[in-house]
Amino acid sequence: MTERSTGMTVIVIPQPTLNGPLHVGHLSGPFLAADIASRAARGRGERVFALAGVDVHPNFVMTKAENLGVDVHELVADYRSQIKVAFELARIGYDVFLDPEQPAFEQAINSMLNQMLVNGSLEMREMVLHQCSDCGRTLHHAYVVGKCPSCGSGANGLSCEPCGGFTSASTLIHPSCARCGGDPKAMVAEVAVLRLENHREQLIAEWTRAELPGRVRSVIGQYLNSPLPDYPVAYPTDWGIEGTGALSGLRIDFPAELGLSYLYGPAHTVNPQADGLAEWVRTWEEQFDGLWHFNGIDNAFYFAVLYPAIFAAAGVAEPKMQGATVNELFLLEGLKFSSSRNHALWANEFLAAEDPELVRLFLSWHRPDRYETNFTDEAFRAFSEYVRPLLDGTFTGAGLPAELAAGELERAEQSLRLANFDTALALRCLLGSLSAGHGADSVALAALTGRDGTAR
Repeated sequence: MTERSTGMTVIVIPQPTLNGPLHVGHLSGPFLAADIASRAARGRGERVFALAGVDVHPNFVMTKAENLGVDVHELVADYRSQIKVAFELARIGYDVFLDPEQPAFEQAINSMLNQMLVNGSLEMREMVLHQCSDCGRTLHHAYVVGKCPSCGSGANGLSCEPCGGFTSASTLIHPSCARCGGDPKAMVAEVAVLRLENHREQLIAEWTRAELPGRVRSVIGQYLNSPLPDYPVAYPTDWGIEGTGALSGLRIDFPAELGLSYLYGPAHTVNPQADGLAEWVRTWEEQFDGLWHFNGIDNAFYFAVLYPAIFAAAGVAEPKMQGATVNELFLLEGLKFSSSRNHALWANEFLAAEDPELVRLFLSWHRPDRYETNFTDEAFRAFSEYVRPLLDGTFTGAGLPAELAAGELERAEQSLRLANFDTALALRCLLGSLSAGHGADSVALAALTGRDGTAR
């Protein structure tokens, strides 16, 4: 056993799905934020453990390979390489990088799930699922689309991007096969099921204790007075870790795999001699105080509900989620990043051509932390010209470039909305905008100075 170390917090750098390279929109969200938070915590003398990796097993990956007509394992290897290059160029550090295709990892996930079946925290039972009436695929995650039952937005069988709610073939409105358009038909399959409702008491303790943004709490609010869903942790499908033991013939659900990886990865790294669920749980409880997530709002159900329930079902007795930092979308020249439409700025290519320090600073300055923000090449060039002399110590005292002033003014005004209220941030942004001759007639200036005449 390694020397006991208290006070460590696991910071999760989310594992990117290997259906494409990282793009600048990804970097601007959870990836750089998690790295910056880890570095700052270490600089303050705090003990943190940064967990990174790649997400191989969503069926988005199989879908991409089929659409391109390439071998799925070759596609995975190619995108894994590109993502690791992007991490290196972006200076994203980590204490462990999990690769789900490693035999030891696959064995560990299977071992934990089978032990949870033996312990009774999971159960094998018949469940009504859905398959495509035309192509026969099990309709789950990327293989099914419809409308979100909560907000009516278009969604797949994983989550709703606008509201962050949980979706599935059973809950989507007007579901259909995403691969061929076929209608769903019910099928009965014996699968391993996690009854989330069994862990309501510990989940409420998690939600009460953790520091969570309002957008995440709105997702949680859907379940405070309504039953939590029964969650299959394995499916009869064509992609994912192949189950062993009681799970033979099934593929392990990738969010369940991710939740277990946050238990296994840190425990195995600090105590490689530990073997089996009980020892990994004991190591986690001895070595780590808690866990902090960085993620997009569309993953809120998973990091706020499913992963804490998996920890509880595995035997972690006390709440471990300390909090979450979420982000909204980062647009590219006014449009959503899209790998399928090739509307993207690939991180590895962009970082290879630009100063990574300036990329990190620009994406931090323009991070979509509270509202959607927009990348433009013009703004990046203006930012670089303005900031480079500051880094080099050759700054002459010139004001903020006009190309950046509009973005600063927008952040100032967004910071005065009730949900994001931060007068210190608003004022700092407004002063930068005013230095470039923008914002003299803005809502922010009128509100901050009291010039608007609306006091009662």
